[in-house]
Parts: sequence; structure tokens; C-alpha cells
Amino acid sequence: MCGERFFSSFHQPHKVILKHGQELEEEQEELAEHQPLEQEDLNFERWKRRPLPKRTLHQKIDDLKTYLWNAETNEFMGRSGKSWSLILLFYAALYAFLAAMFGGCLFCLMWSISPYHPTYNDRVMPPGMTMAPHLEGHEIAFNASDRKSWKKYARSMDEYLRPYNDGVQERKNIHCTQDRYFMQDSLSEHEERKACQFKRSWLGECSGLRDPHYGYSQGRPCILLRMNRILGYLPGQGTPINVTCGVKKGPPEALGGIQFFPKSFFELKYYPYYGKLRHVNYSSPVVAVRFAGVQYDTHLQVQCKLNGKGIINDSPTDRYLGSVTFSLDVGA
Repeated sequence: MCGERFFSSFHQPHKVILKHGQELEEEQEELAEHQPLEQEDLNFERWKRRPLPKRTLHQKIDDLKTYLWNAETNEFMGRSGKSWSLILLFYAALYAFLAAMFGGCLFCLMWSISPYHPTYNDRVMPPGMTMAPHLEGHEIAFNASDRKSWKKYARSMDEYLRPYNDGVQERKNIHCTQDRYFMQDSLSEHEERKACQFKRSWLGECSGLRDPHYGYSQGRPCILLRMNRILGYLPGQGTPINVTCGVKKGPPEALGGIQFFPKSFFELKYYPYYGKLRHVNYSSPVVAVRFAGVQYDTHLQVQCKLNGKGIINDSPTDRYLGSVTFSLDVGA
């Protein structure tokens, strides 16, 4: 018993020594890992990726051919036939759905609106006014003795008045004698509306029938004024809209006398306008203005206005709202 204790006590320090020696070796290994790198280890050039060799044109063409059709895997552009079929099927279904959705929305839109009149017409702006001839903007400049200088104006007037020829108006429209609005609301929505005649011959000296030059060869030019069409609009609130013209810039006396044909106002019987689908043969009324005494070689800026109830002719932002302004320069 005593021998065993002595033997164990004799060998215990040896184990401790071994244990301490092992720990010392581990610490030396850890210190070795933290030693600075050698100079050759710091040469990063040898760690760089080596560049690939340049490919020849023939190799690139072969790669392209393989990409387009790989005979080994039966793939076209990197995809098998099944993969291409699934992709085409997906996009076909996607675009079919989008087309169906667009068609459905368009159908609902067309079903909910009327082709004959606006669905919402709460605010109707007053009408504007246009003029003829209208070539180089709103500028009329010519010499009465020079046919080439005014021939373009006469040609423009001819084209503008062609739909107003007497034969065309008698064939398509009816003769109206009333001095009130021509209301046709009692007809069905899709039924065609009748239109009153407006004959070219009513324009007198500005019709182009008596004088094919419309006064330009005499230094007494004609112009044509027309109100813009507004669907369902009743101008003047029961009173005809009249037209006045005057000098805006320049000497007022240089304009001379002014004549209006057939009248200086737009008659109520031509209103309301029911749209091009129902008012197929509608002809907008025209007021012809003849400047019979304009002074030669005087530059004038002339303004013609609409006057009546509900008319705006002095808008600072819209030069065509209820009025039209043009320059007039007549030479001998």
C-alpha cells in the first residue's frame, strides 16, 4: 500500500512536466503563425490571374456556331426545345391576357359613351372665330395692279366657298325662313338632322360670282368670318351675334367704309349644331366683310369681333376667342 503511494507520487511531477512542455510547443506554434512574411511571400505578382490566350477569329466563329446550335446537346441559343416552348407559351399567354384586358377596357369605354354628343358637357367655352383667306398667318398684303400678289387670296376664297355653291346647298339642305333656333331634339339620337341652306350667292360682292377676284384687283378686298362649331351651343341666348370690325393699330380713317354680306350677324336658324354624325350636310353660316375704301400704302392692324350675350372677345390669353386680328396692307 505504501509502495503504491510512493510510486504514484514519484510519477506525478513527470506528467506535469509533459503537460507544460506540450503547452510550450503550442505557444511556439502560435507565435510562428504571427511571424512577419518573407519578402518572396509579399510578391503579389505571382498570385495574379494569368491572362487567357487570345482567341482567333476561327475559334470565335466556331463558338458562335456552337451557341446558335449545339449538336451535342440539341440546344438552340443555349436552350433546349422544351425550354423554348415553355418561354413562348408563357409570353403568348401573357400578351393574350394583356390584349384581352385592353380590349375589355376599350369595349367598356365605347359602351359607356355616346358617339353623338359628349357625356359631360358642364362647361362650354364661348366660340372663337376664324377667317379666310388664311395663308401666311393673319396677314393680307398685296398690290391691286399686281395679279401675282393677290391671286393666292382669290384662290383660297374659291376653295373655301366651294361647299356653299347654290346647287350643292339646294340639293343637300332645306330652305329655312324662321328667325329662331332650329331645334331638333325630338328626333331619336341616331337620326340625321336637317340643315338650313346657306348659299354662296347671298354674299353679294364677296361671293366670287359677280367678281371672281373678290375685290382684290380693285384694292377693295373681301374676307370671310365664321364662328367655330360647338356641339349643342345656342349663341346669343336668343339674340343674334353680330360682327364689328375696326382698326386696332393705325389711323382709323384709313380703313374707309365697310360692307357686310349677307348681314352683319349670324342668324339663329343655323343653331344648334348636332355634330358631324347627325348634322351630315351642315354648313356653318359666314359673314363676308368688304373693305371698300381702304387707303393705299398704309399698314393697318384690323380686328373683327363677335358681340352678343355670353360672348368673350377681349381675352388676353386667347387671341381667337370671340375675335380675329389681321394686318392689312394694300398697295396701288
